[in-house]
Amino acid sequence: MDLLRFITCGSVDDGKSTLIGRLLYDSDSVSLDVLATLEKRRHASGEVDLALLTDGLKAEREQGITIDVAHKYFTTPRRKFIITDAPGHVQYTRNMVTGASNADLAIVLVDARQGVIEQTRRHTLIASLLGIQHFVLAVNKMDLVGHDEAVFNEIVANYQAVTEQLKLASVVAIPMSALNGDNVVRPSRQLFWYEGSSLLEHLESVPVPADANPNEPRFQVQYVIRPQTEELPDYRGYAGRIQSGTYRPGDQVRIWPSGLETTIEAIEVNQAEVAEATAPQAVVLRLRDDVDVSRGDTIVPVTAHPAVTREVEATLCWMHERPLKVGRKLLVQHHSAVVKASVTAIVHKTNVATFESVGTDTAQLNDIVRVQLKTAGPLVVDDYRQNRATGAFILVDDQTGETLAAGLVTETNPDLFATPVAAEPAFSI
Repeated sequence: MDLLRFITCGSVDDGKSTLIGRLLYDSDSVSLDVLATLEKRRHASGEVDLALLTDGLKAEREQGITIDVAHKYFTTPRRKFIITDAPGHVQYTRNMVTGASNADLAIVLVDARQGVIEQTRRHTLIASLLGIQHFVLAVNKMDLVGHDEAVFNEIVANYQAVTEQLKLASVVAIPMSALNGDNVVRPSRQLFWYEGSSLLEHLESVPVPADANPNEPRFQVQYVIRPQTEELPDYRGYAGRIQSGTYRPGDQVRIWPSGLETTIEAIEVNQAEVAEATAPQAVVLRLRDDVDVSRGDTIVPVTAHPAVTREVEATLCWMHERPLKVGRKLLVQHHSAVVKASVTAIVHKTNVATFESVGTDTAQLNDIVRVQLKTAGPLVVDDYRQNRATGAFILVDDQTGETLAAGLVTETNPDLFATPVAAEPAFSI
């Protein structure tokens, strides 16, 4: 049974938490003890408060909003699901970025009374930048506009302009009422003019994206395992998660950034040797030769072609109250690899209202900007559009350890990326 990861995003009070609660409730995915609790906390109207299934923080209950990124899991006879409920407030856009980074599909909620607003455009833009391939425009609260087909069609037409600007390939629009359950799990009699599938039917049938780059295997070392016990005096293993592709014993591999070559002696999964391992399995690689391999190094077949570079152009979602300016010193954390870096240029900012690129010399909280970075040591990366796992990174404050931005590598052209380099720093920071 395959797995679909999806995120719900939209503005405040569009009904994201209620929608997820309805999905879980109507698909019989709520445990009996939780059901008993819900029965005790009904609305004045007598309806079950389905939002309680996701809004778990005290601060959220007090404000009636979702601040944290909530994850829920459920299964139907056709598929497994992981749901991410992202916050709607603009100041929590950084939380939405975190939630969308591993999603296969985005449900963009729109209040039928409000239509497409700036936050709708912002969330769609971020989801598209993060490589999400499938979108659902969920026009919620249709009961509050009299289930009017004309209202739905107008919203769809307005959102169509967004999809064309961002060149989204797969978008399905569904009218619904999460509060009443219309078109969430089952078709709605109230929306008789809609002839498409319900939300759950669509989620069960949409294709799950395969490995984005199966022919370019990637593995980054998280831990070097050396027990040095009497039983295993010479054991040396390299633990991590396969980020893409497949690895097999006997593969000739190269270790970056050093460029050293060797052969995979064995692959272990759960302390047992296996004939092959595929993304996203967690494994331990054992190499035939005693070569120098450290945490953060990347092991790839000799036929693979990651970019090894000290100059990176990337798209950032800036997540900190302190603005980003050219010359800022910080850390690039690329999974287990951490290197010092400096911002050498802010190329442009994306106007969320028009999606146009505009000039700027700073990046404010929640701005989406294109920047150039220069790193003190080489990074082993890919274009994010080719490999989501190895094309993403975060920027970290080197003094406080705070996360400053989520970054996506945007170009790997020869003019920007250097040929393979040794590990000597290009400059000191």
